[in-house]
Parts: sequence; structure tokens; C-alpha cells
Amino acid sequence: MDYSFNLFNALAPSGICLALKKIIPASDNAPVILCIGSDLSVGDSLGPVTGTKLKEKLSNLNCYVYGTLSKPITAHEIKYMNEFLRCTHPASPVIAVDAAVGLAGDIGLIKVARRGIKPGSGANKKLSKVGDVSVMGIIAERSVFNYSLFSSTRLNVVYTMSEIISDGIADFVTDYLRNKSITVENTAELANFL
Repeated sequence: MDYSFNLFNALAPSGICLALKKIIPASDNAPVILCIGSDLSVGDSLGPVTGTKLKEKLSNLNCYVYGTLSKPITAHEIKYMNEFLRCTHPASPVIAVDAAVGLAGDIGLIKVARRGIKPGSGANKKLSKVGDVSVMGIIAERSVFNYSLFSSTRLNVVYTMSEIISDGIADFVTDYLRNKSITVENTAELANFL
């Protein structure tokens, strides 16, 4: 099941957090966030802008965010990411964030899905699927000229979406890590009690 949130909905960050809680099962390993895109095109910068915001919001936590404005994960790097993530974070769920194209009525929607992303498919690129869960921001209408639409996307739409997505993911990760530490503390207390 996919969850969709409009970028003008004030409850969208909370909705993203709740959707991720429903999709990602409890685990001993913190989720890894993979933000895909390039800073060379406004429409394609949703991932790196979101990654930069997440790095700031999660800076004091034990959490990995890949793909920022200073170190973007583009089509050149994405082909190596699956193997890298399997080796580096073998048991961690991976949340993939990327810009997407869709129907005209879907522009401004943020979609959370229980499947990975095939990055670059809106620009007719053939890349492998990455991530266990996807968070996609629909920034343009699907057409034959998708690349030019990415270039003409309004920065305000990308920036607002990145703020909403980063707030929702940061809340999810914070709760995830807090609940994990509470479980570890309760287990330690129970072991001491026994």
C-alpha cells in the first residue's frame, strides 16, 4: 500500500512518520537513508536537499544519511550503492528518497511506498532498484521531455517538499532509536532482575 501526502497539508510530516512506522518493522539496526539526485538541476535536487536537511536534524544520532548537496548520490554512484549498502549495513532497512514524475494532478504529492525506487526512470535511465522503502516527491508531469521539466521545476516546490520529507523521516528515526534504546534498557533491567 502506498501513502500519499500533499505538500500543502500541515500534517504531512506526521503522516510520513506514521507511514514509515507502519512499513518498517522494528529492528536492532537503525535505518539508513539514501537521498538520490543531483544539485545540477532544481527538479532533481529533492534528494540532496533532503539529505542535507536530514544530516543537520540527525547530527547527534547514530544514523547514516547518504546523498547531500556536498556529496550527491547520482546515476554515476547509484550503480554501486546496492552492493555498498549490503556490505556496510547488511541488516538495516534502507529508505530511498528521490524526485519523481507523475500525472499532472499528482504534482506536489509525496508518496511513501513499501518498495524500493528505480532512480532515473523519469529521465528514461535504466538503473537498478535501490532501497526497501521509498519516499518520492512528484515534482513534474510525466512526458517525453522529462529532463527539461526537471530543469523548469520551481525551487519553492522542491524546498518545501524536502522540509516536509526531512521532518517526517527525522521524527521517524528519532522515535525508532528512542524505542530501541528503551527496549535495550528494559532488557538490561530484566536481566539484572533475574
